[in-house]
Amino acid sequence: MAICLNFMLFSTGVFAQDKSRLLDSVFTSLYNQKKFNGNVLIADKGKIIFEKSYGIADEKTGRLLNTKTTFELASVSKQFTALGIVLLQKQGKLNYDDKISKYIPELSFYNEITIRNLLNHTSGLPDYMELFEKNWDKSKFAVNDDIIKELAKYKPSLEFKPNQKFEYSNTGYALLGSIIESVSKKSFGDFLSEYIFKPLGMDHTLVYRSRYKPQSIDNYALGYEADNSGNKILPDSNGKEYYSYYLDGIVGDGMVNSTLEDLFKWDRALYTNKLVDDNDKKLIFNDIITENGKKTTYGFGWFVKNNDKYGKTVSHSGGWAGYASFIERHLDHDKTFIFLQNNLTPITKIPSDDVRKILYNEKLETKNLKAVQLNKEQLQAYTGVYSSSDFPMKLKVFVQDASLYAQAVAEGQKAFQLTAYENHIFKFDGADIRMEFDLEQHIIDFRQGSMMKLEFTKE
Repeated sequence: MAICLNFMLFSTGVFAQDKSRLLDSVFTSLYNQKKFNGNVLIADKGKIIFEKSYGIADEKTGRLLNTKTTFELASVSKQFTALGIVLLQKQGKLNYDDKISKYIPELSFYNEITIRNLLNHTSGLPDYMELFEKNWDKSKFAVNDDIIKELAKYKPSLEFKPNQKFEYSNTGYALLGSIIESVSKKSFGDFLSEYIFKPLGMDHTLVYRSRYKPQSIDNYALGYEADNSGNKILPDSNGKEYYSYYLDGIVGDGMVNSTLEDLFKWDRALYTNKLVDDNDKKLIFNDIITENGKKTTYGFGWFVKNNDKYGKTVSHSGGWAGYASFIERHLDHDKTFIFLQNNLTPITKIPSDDVRKILYNEKLETKNLKAVQLNKEQLQAYTGVYSSSDFPMKLKVFVQDASLYAQAVAEGQKAFQLTAYENHIFKFDGADIRMEFDLEQHIIDFRQGSMMKLEFTKE
């Protein structure tokens, strides 16, 4: 019995080493191709099996990243905003089905929208970023109150009736940030710190607006984009009229900053009842069916998927002016991976599909499709504006410099170059995107990794 047990322990150790080697090879390859610059943590059943840094924290000084470096989380922040609302509900200070006008009377004309609608992106609210792009004095920082004032001033129509469908909304989560401040009588950052970060020992996590309220943070990763020549630049080199500068005062939809270690503490806490109980987690980690009869794939601050191979997974990505973040938790198998990058360029990649395959002992696929060369006239057949009922943004496909490009139609979304393959397939490896065109039906089968599949139709 002892001999058998020792052999099993030895085999398990070797197996874990093999996974670590494979994971390192994936990220090292991407780093060498300038497709990944950041930190990685992979855990299995509460044990960290891989943790490593790849690249530079500060290009000017040459300071390297380390596993304790702090990054901006962008939309990964939404899960903390959502939990803040859950905690206020548990304290008896609000109800999910309260109308938002109870807490934001300036928006009483949106008289059907509830807090629950904001949480699960079923409000129909328009994108505040587009509103500010058109109307805001970009010499000034915008804060949450300005979103409320601009909505009250222009009264933009809802995109759809509340509860009718799902449409991802930064506006909704910014308003949740305002509701947290109104109900708690604390700043958004102070509330999250008192009720989430400090209780969980997340000592290096904070709400931080680097332009609006700059401060010195040790071991901080500066975020980088790429200029037209592909060189790394700080987003602020684009000037104060660049969206990430004048929108820096807004919280709720972003602006939480954290580290690998702190996010792993967050992951572990969500397997306990330290902050929320099982009934709360049923709301947080379950999607809903809207009035149009479709599942939303979103709970409270998390995307929700059920997969035959991986079971139930909850995840969120974030992208904002030099930062790309991602966290995924496999609830049925207790596996977690966290990627924090300070490099957001057209070729930045989040290799979630490869990591899943390694964790579940699947074979990494080789790319067998044959690349093809198409001329401008042939590429024109794929161009147009495409939309999906399951995705909030339209997709514009166009030809530029003899190549096909795609771009989500929203402020801050950059075009990405597509590589042509046989059978009307185009890929963008930087984000693990695969687009298969049906030219007769005018449809795109859009896939990102193994967890996102959408159908876009040409307008």
